Amino acid sequence: MKDLLPSAIKNKEKRSEVHAKLKHQKKLEKKKKAKVREAAEKQALELGEEPPARPVPRTIENTRELDETVCKPDDEELFAGNDADEFSCILKEERTPKVLITTSRFHSSRGPAFIDELISVIPNAHYHKRGTYDLKKIVEYANNKDFTSIIVVHTNRREPVIGLPSGPTAHFKLSRLVLRKDIKNHGNPTNHQPELVFNNFTTRLGHRIGRLIQSLFPQDPNFRGRRVVTFHNQRDFIFFRHHRYIFETKESKEPQPKGEGKKEAKTQEKVITRLQECGPHFTLKLISLQHGTFDTKGAEYEWTHKPEMDTSRRRFFL
Repeated sequence: MKDLLPSAIKNKEKRSEVHAKLKHQKKLEKKKKAKVREAAEKQALELGEEPPARPVPRTIENTRELDETVCKPDDEELFAGNDADEFSCILKEERTPKVLITTSRFHSSRGPAFIDELISVIPNAHYHKRGTYDLKKIVEYANNKDFTSIIVVHTNRREPVIGLPSGPTAHFKLSRLVLRKDIKNHGNPTNHQPELVFNNFTTRLGHRIGRLIQSLFPQDPNFRGRRVVTFHNQRDFIFFRHHRYIFETKESKEPQPKGEGKKEAKTQEKVITRLQECGPHFTLKLISLQHGTFDTKGAEYEWTHKPEMDTSRRRFFL
């Protein structure tokens, strides 16, 4: 009965009782280990020795499956490819990004508000009404007007980000959209060009998607504006956040030494830095990446997500 798992017990009350006992026992063991570790660290510090290394907790991220496409710092082929890819002229500042934002034909009620906020985030972004135009016609128009990218917005469906003039086209699923007005204590962004932060785009595919997104923005941030736009990849979900730095000067009284009687306390100024979210914030999930500029029939795909890829929780593609 000792080694019997709670799941093997048929009686619900007994199963709950055994489960609660096991949980309590694990908690006590965890506390006991923590006390032993703290005592060992304290003893090492008293002896002037290096404290024992703390065990690294196992997470889904640090136990991910080995991926041969993970980029390495000495990957010469990768850096050579950067100089020849579709985004190099923008990322080398040889061409200024110019983004056309439109909607699908039947866009959601939150679409226009989201587009207004995207325009405030992406410098040199312009909205054009979709109307009844086919997307291929819009691509043709954008090429003629020297746009470098097209973003098609639909808050309820999967829509593309298209690199111009020759692609590629990335389809993302947009979720967890929160508009600026719904963010508590939100800030209002300025027109300064933002600083960009990209985290965890580690594979060849992730590197390519990172460069595609990066090509939507100018590469010369104006740091005076204190604006920062973050794309954080975690488990193949790309989290978008938009913040501004706030610098505040606070006065604090210096503590007086004992035995010096009552003296007027000196004040010192401290500069405190914090982040204020400007919004919007949302999550992107890559559905596919295709060669060229949007083709639903004869498209050639670089990568596409398939249900059979989701067999392991520790397998990531970006």
